[in-house]
Amino acid sequence: MSDKIILSAKDISKSYPQSGGDPLSILENINVDVKAGEIVALVGASGSGKSTLLHILGLLDAPTSGSLMINDKDVSCLSEKDRTLTRRNDIGFIYQFHHLLPEFSALENIVLPQMILGMEKKKAEERALTLLKRLRLDHRADNRPGKLSGGEQQRVAIARALANKPKLILADEPTGNLDPETAEEVFQLFMTVVRKTGVAALIATHNMDLAKRMDRVIEFS
Repeated sequence: MSDKIILSAKDISKSYPQSGGDPLSILENINVDVKAGEIVALVGASGSGKSTLLHILGLLDAPTSGSLMINDKDVSCLSEKDRTLTRRNDIGFIYQFHHLLPEFSALENIVLPQMILGMEKKKAEERALTLLKRLRLDHRADNRPGKLSGGEQQRVAIARALANKPKLILADEPTGNLDPETAEEVFQLFMTVVRKTGVAALIATHNMDLAKRMDRVIEFS
């Protein structure tokens, strides 16, 4: 693990206006730092604001107040165009449901994000295959998602999230839709890839057994 802080969120708050009443507060003065190569668990009851925080950290939503730095860049007040570019270049997302494109193969699902950023197809395919090998899935590269098991689909989603060499991975219940044995396999592979790439990872999960095996646990009350 490096000492370099990739994600630094300070005093993040989020509230929503309500007609005829006080604003509904979801987050209040949340502070989160994640270093390169560090895997941090975000745990808490349903409705505690974990997903809201991930959306803010991933620049999919804006906080009501607070500041946010990603890879030494202040991203608190970016234009929508620059927020989109930062998401594409610096952030990888993994969700409980894989959201793979069903009409494309596993390989193509990983190639497409790279080509969107301008990488030529051959190089994108080479990187996609490298990631699939790390996740023990290169033998399924030509299969479409419908021909893959749930665990295989989620491994493709992990590879896709890593495709553009992000500095930060945000994951929302990435093993929540898998049986315990498959969840363990996917988690182990994910941990290995994160360690090898040095990416910073923040993972929201209800699985305390997995959370305790990460570097740190941030608990929402």
